[in-house]
Amino acid sequence: MRFDIPPPLRVEHEALHRQLVAATSVAGDVGAAAREVARVLHPHFVREEAFALPPLGLLTRLARGPATPDMAPVLEMTRQLEAELPAMLDEHRTIVGALERLVGAARAAGEADVEAFANALILHAQTEEDVMYPAAILVGHEVERAVAQGAKQ
Repeated sequence: MRFDIPPPLRVEHEALHRQLVAATSVAGDVGAAAREVARVLHPHFVREEAFALPPLGLLTRLARGPATPDMAPVLEMTRQLEAELPAMLDEHRTIVGALERLVGAARAAGEADVEAFANALILHAQTEEDVMYPAAILVGHEVERAVAQGAKQ
């Protein structure tokens, strides 16, 4: 079974990446601050796309019915997310710090679009912490229950 990042999340990540690339080309302190955000954000995005976001592809199926043992391969990802969650949250703190510096630089330079982007990315990080990561972990818990029930039968 394949586990794909839900298309809206994939498109959002792609859009955020494009906006960040554009911000890195702004002259002066804004571009420098954006390049620092890119430096700390890229490896985090890679990790999210490897194991934190693909389990969310099961949410629609789980909302329609119970988890099934054929979903068991997702457990490798959800267990990795649970194990690495403290590090992922530490990365968010580093990323948000860099974004706050970008907000300040953009505000000082009158780059309202970059400032709005940076604030949106801060909100995105909070959404991941409060919604996406917990939802992915719950997917794993539901699948674990199904696997355990299947083993008992």
